[in-house]
Amino acid sequence: MSVSSQTHTTPQQIHNIRVREIVRISSPQALTLEEPMTPECLDTVMRGREEVARILKGEDSRLLVIVGPCSIHDPVSALEYARRLNALRLELSAKILPIMRVYFEKPRTTTGWKGLVNDPDMNDSCDIEKGLRTARHLLKTVTAMGLPTASEFLDAITPQYFGDFVSWAAIGARTTESQSHREMASGLSMPVGFKNGTDGNLQVALDAMKASRNPHSFLGMNEQGQISLIRSLGNPLAHPILRGGNSRENFDPESVRDARERLVKAGLPPFLMIDCSHGNSRKLHDRQEIAWKSLVEQRKNGDTSIIGAMLESHLHEGSQSIPQDLSQLRYGVSVTDACIGWEKTEELLRHAAE
Repeated sequence: MSVSSQTHTTPQQIHNIRVREIVRISSPQALTLEEPMTPECLDTVMRGREEVARILKGEDSRLLVIVGPCSIHDPVSALEYARRLNALRLELSAKILPIMRVYFEKPRTTTGWKGLVNDPDMNDSCDIEKGLRTARHLLKTVTAMGLPTASEFLDAITPQYFGDFVSWAAIGARTTESQSHREMASGLSMPVGFKNGTDGNLQVALDAMKASRNPHSFLGMNEQGQISLIRSLGNPLAHPILRGGNSRENFDPESVRDARERLVKAGLPPFLMIDCSHGNSRKLHDRQEIAWKSLVEQRKNGDTSIIGAMLESHLHEGSQSIPQDLSQLRYGVSVTDACIGWEKTEELLRHAAE
């Protein structure tokens, strides 16, 4: 066939051919104007970040506790949980620093509900702009109480929408090895914890710490919603989170000692956090207590490297599938990983403080 007789191909036929739709959404600046930072919220966020920083530097001996639902799907039950946790925070603040886990994005191995930001109506409508608005409003309401918040950043864009309300951030086991997440973490304004890999590999978290503690230049989005060149300074408050792996736990004294020695050998601060859920609980919510009591005992015996812990907790224990009829959802029960209930949460926090 001659060149002149070939079918003419247009750019539209080779670009975005598997994209169904592109919808513009409001910029971070626009949502910030709708839900502005208040003096009360600013005080909570900055106090939370400063207290976490002091713990990570070994200047504050309290136990940092990231505690709350596996994921937020119902702002009403989340606010009830926040009120209970805030009251307990005020009571136990001399010994522990509770920060509420307010997670809006859920990583998925294959498919499933991706969290409140992605699908706030839980019906596959994926109204992301509504999800971002809901997330920002909830964080504003919680921090207005005086309770600092923690969140996992899965999408590199979302920190621009609500990161100003977050005092501590996590990079999950599936994304710790990602270069783009390490670059993002290098520019985040709050301390960042990197989880070990899903297979239990701690080295990926140590590599992520090293990478994020250095400056980077990368593509990102500014507050006006424009694609921009981001030049970060590096995040000196990156630290590892031991969350166990598919075949083993790593909250025991031997694993903690090994992690501490590897941190020192790598020239990194010898401080770490233990996630009592996930691999360390064998994905059984009531086994979180085993990891919790182990780390508390290790601290009691003089191990100062364990500076923090994570608990997945909700108003009621267990988990539930998302029903077709959302009116059938049980109030205060997780729709992702199973959680311990509030009574057990309060018991464990008091146990640590005592």
